[in-house]
Amino acid sequence: MFDEMAKTPAAWLSGKGNEAQVVLSTRVRLARNVAGCKFPTTADSETKNRIISYFDSCITRSKLLDQGQYHKATDIDDLDRDFLIERHLISPVFLNGDLTKALFISPDERVSIMVNEEDHLRVQALAPGLDPKGSYEMAMRFENEVGHYLEFDYDPDFGYLTSCPTNAGTGMRASVLIHLPGLVLTREIESVLSRITRVGLVVRGFYGEGSDVLGNLFQVSNQNTLGVSEEEILNQVATAAREIIEGEATARQRLFDEAADMIEDKIWRAYGILKNARVLTGDEVMNLLSAIRLGQAMKVITFLDIALINEVLLLSQPAHLQKYYSQVMDTNRLDFVRAQMVREKLRNSDGH
Repeated sequence: MFDEMAKTPAAWLSGKGNEAQVVLSTRVRLARNVAGCKFPTTADSETKNRIISYFDSCITRSKLLDQGQYHKATDIDDLDRDFLIERHLISPVFLNGDLTKALFISPDERVSIMVNEEDHLRVQALAPGLDPKGSYEMAMRFENEVGHYLEFDYDPDFGYLTSCPTNAGTGMRASVLIHLPGLVLTREIESVLSRITRVGLVVRGFYGEGSDVLGNLFQVSNQNTLGVSEEEILNQVATAAREIIEGEATARQRLFDEAADMIEDKIWRAYGILKNARVLTGDEVMNLLSAIRLGQAMKVITFLDIALINEVLLLSQPAHLQKYYSQVMDTNRLDFVRAQMVREKLRNSDGH
């Protein structure tokens, strides 16, 4: 399953949108629960299966939802699960062995709905570049559609009720996936991250909560969902993102003003390794692509576009490689095939 999807670039990594040189994507996630039913964290299998049957009914009655893919957890194997995590269509904790779950994916992959994650429904929308408002509007379109058929658990004083109290209120998380090599190389990243955490934001790794920072990619999101409006959250994240982008631009300029030769050497060495290596680990590719992305943004490398760099980034992930080549591989084979894929992509696009 999903083999054909692996052969097409993810829409949220198109390289288009505002500030796409620095911000890979924006995500808005809405947590919702069905009124009168125990939340998944305490519900038994019968209740969880009832929630799935409710969503099944939404799928069959809605023209909007009927257009996408709909999969039950029983049909998704471990490789499929890893593929969906890499593609940012599900959270790392979803599909963790409990089979009373389901997943909806819109035709363009911009929206996914997880059924029986931590909450009954997790509606998430992804957009390329910096676009909190667009992501929110996409998520709300699907949330409103489901809301035509299901009543959500809502309290006049506390807003939407959720399994974890930190998600109550709006039930909304807005985040940006942002590339910050300048701040890392100038060693200013800690002060910047410390500053934004003090204003109620949280910083995570490439795959969100509990994940590592890879390739100088950071996920910045709101922490507070209660006592604030959706508009305030979107503005907070957008404002913080723009401040970080400005700081990153200053750091990049400083690098090129003070150590242009060293930075250009780092960029071209990264390109040389990617173009010629016969074995590459996933972490190596992420870090080398970070240098390439910096070089492309600073016009050191002019023959590669962001969309291709993003495509290679995604295809270099283990499950994507196995789906792309339609074969199961061990670690050694993955490292060999990853290098082969990178060479092919660069050879077909750079003219060098």
